[in-house]
This record gives sequence, structure tokens and C-alpha cells, in this order.
Amino acid sequence: MDDVIESVCKYYGSLSPVSKEALKAKSEIHFYEKGTMIVREGQYSEKLFYIVSGCARAFYLKEGKDITDWFAFENQFISAINSFFQGIPSPHYLEVLEDTVFLEISRENIEYLSSKFLDINTLGRMAVTRTMLELQQRIVALQFETAQQKYENLFKIYPDITQRVPLMHIASYLGITLETLSRIRHPKRRI
Repeated sequence: MDDVIESVCKYYGSLSPVSKEALKAKSEIHFYEKGTMIVREGQYSEKLFYIVSGCARAFYLKEGKDITDWFAFENQFISAINSFFQGIPSPHYLEVLEDTVFLEISRENIEYLSSKFLDINTLGRMAVTRTMLELQQRIVALQFETAQQKYENLFKIYPDITQRVPLMHIASYLGITLETLSRIRHPKRRI
């Protein structure tokens, strides 16, 4: 647990020794096997997940079609954000894409820790800010970039993504078909 807390601090902001101990006391480490749905559509989700190792995705179903809209890997947070922040049933599923270890913390415990420890509050704001900036980049990419540019930029951020995530999920995330993704990845195969 100490190594996990140090990892969170490394990526999101330092914490005092007292804050680290408080965070450890209010968090849990869990392991989930590949394919596990940790949140399903319609469930209430009051947990925030920090990925220690592995990866996960958020997706929803639209007219029976699986649409990925978020990937998270080591040292990133993921949650069913609508449910977590608004206290409503989740429109998303959260799926573990590899055997994954999470640091989990409830909304109630985050609120408690944030009200008691300024540095934990600051760390939380940094995590939310980083996530918002990543989502803003994704919106810009969807609106203004070609399929090729979207793929190249994703590959720059996550160079091993094609070894870790099924191509159908990558295509969905990029808003392109699997066939288009295949053409982008293998331009010499074009007719």
C-alpha cells in the first residue's frame, strides 16, 4: 500500500506523512481479472479507481452497439463519472481489460479526507484537472482530426495500446470502423 500511495503522489501531488496514512486507512486495494465488469449500466457507483497495474475502459451501449469513450492505464484514475459525481445510475459500464490491481476509494471517504486535509483536496483537484484536460483533447481530436491523426496521437500517448486493448475498442474510441483502423495501421495493404 505504501508504494501505491507514493505512486499517486508522484503523479498527482505530494502529501504529508499524516495525509498519506489517512489515505491508506480510507482506501482499499483490489484485484480484478480480465473481463470483469466493475460497474454496469444502471448501477450506482460511488467508487473512484486508481490503476496500480493493468487497464480498464468505460463504455456504453447505444442501440446495441458497444461504444468506448475512456481508457485508463497505470497511474490513472477511472470511474463511472456521472454516477460518482451526480449520484445517479451509471449510463456506463467499466470493464477491466487486463488483470488489474486498483486502489479504490469511496466518494464518502474522498469527501471526508478532502475536508480534513488540504493536500488531499489539492491532489484531488489535480487528478480531476488532468482528467478534464485529457477529455478536452479527446473532444478536439474527435472534432478536428482525421482518423489517421487520431490514431497517431493515441499511439503517441499509449505506444503499447494495440498489445493491451482489443482493436475493436480502439476503433470505437477513435470513432472509426475496424476496417478504417486496419487501413491506418497497415497502409501497404490498401488497394
